[in-house]
Amino acid sequence: MMKRRMPWLIAIVLIVASSLLALRSLQARKLADSQNSTSPAEAVLDLAPSDVVPATRLELSRTLPLSGGLKAVNTATVKAKVAAELKTLAVREGDTVKAGQVIGQLDTAEVDLRAQQAAQTAESARAQLDIAQRALENNRALVAQGFISATGLETSISNHAAAQASYRAAVASVDLARKSVADTRLVAPIGGTVSQRLAQPGERVSVDGHVVEIVDLSRIELEAAVAPEDVGAVRVGQVARLQVDGLANPVEASVARINPSTQAGTRAVMVYLALAPQPGLRQGLFANGTVELDRRKALAVPVSAVRVDQPRPCVFVLENGKIVQRLVTLGARGDAELGGPREAMVEVTGGLDDGALVLRGTVGAVRADVPARLRASAASASAPAAFAAR
Repeated sequence: MMKRRMPWLIAIVLIVASSLLALRSLQARKLADSQNSTSPAEAVLDLAPSDVVPATRLELSRTLPLSGGLKAVNTATVKAKVAAELKTLAVREGDTVKAGQVIGQLDTAEVDLRAQQAAQTAESARAQLDIAQRALENNRALVAQGFISATGLETSISNHAAAQASYRAAVASVDLARKSVADTRLVAPIGGTVSQRLAQPGERVSVDGHVVEIVDLSRIELEAAVAPEDVGAVRVGQVARLQVDGLANPVEASVARINPSTQAGTRAVMVYLALAPQPGLRQGLFANGTVELDRRKALAVPVSAVRVDQPRPCVFVLENGKIVQRLVTLGARGDAELGGPREAMVEVTGGLDDGALVLRGTVGAVRADVPARLRASAASASAPAAFAAR
């Protein structure tokens, strides 16, 4: 009986042993998988030298953004001073004119006739004055001889005065008519460039009718509206850098005037900036930029490096081989140079040490306590020496 049971007992033992071996192998595989799944979290984040910037004290220029349209300081509109037909107009848009240059001619037929009429009226008034003068002289002689009374002499004196006034008025009418003849010539009041041609030859223009508009591009200003809370910091003479539509390079400007009154509705104050002469500037172009309010030394970092997705502003710094979050207190904003083009910076008044390596916003989303290191590359030659020390 015992011999019959032995094969079954041996089979059961073998089955239990193989089950234990399979269970142990499965547990070892699970442990290996769990170790492999946690290994990426322990990977070191490589940072390029361009991904970090040292917090350092530099000259921070506090700026105020401005925008608006360009406008020529000197503009003029040539108007018709008499109602007449436009005979000729020698200029078109884009033509250059000089001050005093004759650019067109109105028809003189009507004003010539008025001038002739005024001259004939003056001749008639002159004749009447001569008659009154002779009558006055005769009456004075008769009064002296006692042939007429003094009352008759006073009447002659009054008639002579009236004739003299009529003659003077007629002479003034002649001068006015001659001026109207001269006004038929269209003359450029300033030198500049024709921007608009508002009438064509053959058209009849009324008095003060617009014919040509001229702009002087030698002096260009930017008209910018500034909010009431910001205009107090703007001063005449402050320097600005503007980007004008159509121009590749920035244009230097300075605050020339500040309007003493606010704009109706918006309560904004108009500030006028004089632009440095430069080819390509045109009236009406849009420009935007910043005006420098003041300069001072301050511990600053790029605005893009400050994270605002937390209850308080913070930055991430590379410290002792890992990324550390630092809550910071911010101050004034401005522009500064960090070994290249000027960029927007913000002052840090607390929470950050001088020389700390701050991660730029280009790094993207990162977490605190993640291991990180600064990757060495050829670009590191332009990075601050503090990078190598870290």
